[in-house]
Amino acid sequence: MGVIGTGNQGIGDLKGFLRDERVQIVAVCDVNKESPGYWDGAIGGREPARQFVEWQYARERKSGTYRGCSTYEDFRQLLARKDIDTVLIALPDHWHSIPVIQAAKAGKDIYGEKPLALTIAEGRAMANAVKKYGRVFQCGSQQKSDARFRKACEIVRNGRIGKLHTVLCGLPGGTPDFGKTQDRQEPEAVPDGFNYDMWLGPAPDAPYAPGRCHVNFRWVLDYSGGQITDWGGHHPDIAQWGMGVEMGGPIAIENGKVTWAKEKIWNTATEFHFEAVYANGVKMIVSNKVRGGVTFQGSEGWVWVNRGGMETGPTSLMDYEPAENEIRLPRSPGHMRNFIDCVKSRQEPVAPIEQAHRSITVAHLGNIALRLGRNVKWDPTAEKFIGDEKANEMLSRPMRKPWSLE
Repeated sequence: MGVIGTGNQGIGDLKGFLRDERVQIVAVCDVNKESPGYWDGAIGGREPARQFVEWQYARERKSGTYRGCSTYEDFRQLLARKDIDTVLIALPDHWHSIPVIQAAKAGKDIYGEKPLALTIAEGRAMANAVKKYGRVFQCGSQQKSDARFRKACEIVRNGRIGKLHTVLCGLPGGTPDFGKTQDRQEPEAVPDGFNYDMWLGPAPDAPYAPGRCHVNFRWVLDYSGGQITDWGGHHPDIAQWGMGVEMGGPIAIENGKVTWAKEKIWNTATEFHFEAVYANGVKMIVSNKVRGGVTFQGSEGWVWVNRGGMETGPTSLMDYEPAENEIRLPRSPGHMRNFIDCVKSRQEPVAPIEQAHRSITVAHLGNIALRLGRNVKWDPTAEKFIGDEKANEMLSRPMRKPWSLE
């Protein structure tokens, strides 16, 4: 395995794969050699990642030493290695599509972090490439491997709460200062060891500022979609799974309300509410004003599920297990282990790319409707807005030269 992106989530994922005896991490790649600015101001970059990999493997050897993890600044050099079978890609959202498409072309299987893509058009291109080149792709929407979320969805899909009518997705709001750089949004000199031009990549040219990069990139619309797309890769994903429309999508986004951040650089939504309407009449409400997690409401009961918790009404549903003739969703031994299992078996993992694309599309649609300030109608088959050219222009974004999806 090669690791592309060694800050924030990338390090956590790397540690997970190190625990799998079938995986050998042989290379790490990041445009940053080493600096603070990651979770809680922690230090990250390719050098700390290399050191951790080699330290971990050294602990497992009688000699107590190990050297064998290469470092790269450019992901294309890592992808060119013939001895690498799989890649972990954990980059800012604006850097998801190009490496995934190139990895698929290079014959690598891919564990790619959520949210799947910066735009709906990029997500479609990624899903098409993975299919075209016959690769295994697991999206880092790890709630799909959580037994509680699976059970909640089985309860709903097997009609145990009656006819489903509403799903509440409670997402966090605000723009938390994860990287301890909120007060550093004015231009500064680029630090040594940080290839900032490569970090920007296909995004618009902009002066360097610590508040723009590393973990706090999420609060800049040029690179991400704020909490809506960050958590949109989790709870709406589970909502569509429980609704049984994981390969489809809504037909409209309505009743949007939003407050935008108004800082020097940060400009994503801090408070939000929108409603995704489906052809079967079910409504998904995505908001930072409802209970965190996913709440399925039916004609005869309800289910609420979140990380570490689950409740049902009636309470007897907590003891539910599907019968042999009922819907049983995939059982996962763990998100990363499931990925490696599927790399070896060539079966579809629990969070495949088409489902990841369809679920994050809900978040993108919400952001587009909120930015336009009006309701929109959506064709989930054609993946186009109906009678709305302005909205359709927002399905993709221009890429800074020389970068493209080709």
